[in-house]
Amino acid sequence: MAATVLRLFLKTVHGQPMREVASVDAVTGKGLAGDVSFGRTSRQILLVDQATLTEFNLPPGQIRENITMVGLELAGVPEGSRIRIGDAILEVTGDCSPCDHIEEIRPGLRDAIRGRRGLLARVLAGGRIHVTDQATLEPRTAG
Repeated sequence: MAATVLRLFLKTVHGQPMREVASVDAVTGKGLAGDVSFGRTSRQILLVDQATLTEFNLPPGQIRENITMVGLELAGVPEGSRIRIGDAILEVTGDCSPCDHIEEIRPGLRDAIRGRRGLLARVLAGGRIHVTDQATLEPRTAG
């Protein structure tokens, strides 16, 4: 399954709006250079599909995703799956649970978007990611 990167964002300061960028450096085992989540173990990157944003009438970046994609529904993608984007390989670490920020956007949104907020991932292999890069979901391998 292939998708396309529509938007890229960095959270440079907690509680502040995301900063849109044209490209990012994914660093093996660390995350996205310049993002406040850089260096975390499993919650390095948040990926969201455009279909979810459209369904809930949300602009890209508002739910604090780092990567907005089109062409791949992310809900239900299992933990351990790998997504190749540009030169980088990401490993899905789980669903992103809606937090208080989601409820602040619109009352009731936290419950409505549960299970669809996006996927958390970590960087398995670093590389540059650009807007318009292709993203490919690779089959999960045993072991």
